[in-house]
Amino acid sequence: MSNPVVLLETTSGDILVELFADKTPLTVENFLHYADSGFYKNTIFHRVIKGFMVQGGGYTLRMEEKATGAPIRNEAATGGSNVRGSIAMARTGDPHSATAQFFINSVDNPELDFSAETPDSFGYCVFGQVIEGMDTVDKISGLKVKACGEHEALPVDSVVVTAVARFE
Repeated sequence: MSNPVVLLETTSGDILVELFADKTPLTVENFLHYADSGFYKNTIFHRVIKGFMVQGGGYTLRMEEKATGAPIRNEAATGGSNVRGSIAMARTGDPHSATAQFFINSVDNPELDFSAETPDSFGYCVFGQVIEGMDTVDKISGLKVKACGEHEALPVDSVVVTAVARFE
């Protein structure tokens, strides 16, 4: 069985991502659950840090955080690397707190990789790779940002995820 591919349609362009179900089955199943249910529709990229990553999957245009299911176990120890174009699960300081939010690395970020089973070194689980649409990621990464409440890197011009669906 081949790895699933999903299409993230955004107001800045499309991003096609191969998901690594062979390496991170729990994380891919979790992401596909949110995608298949329509959870990501009309969410925004709410954290954009040029020269680092773009993050989305949790907030509406009104900056309302969407309710999620239970957190999943972090599969970062499987060896995936946070290289340019990889997609990883966002989380809090608790290594096993990821739910729906994800980020796409716009540069190589090896400091985000798993190195030990400690809270500070557990890393961020890479569960896929952009196969088309890095120009869209780069466009989003270059947007002007502003501080808004607890969000320090919110794009001035919103980038909306209009759909996330399996690509056949």
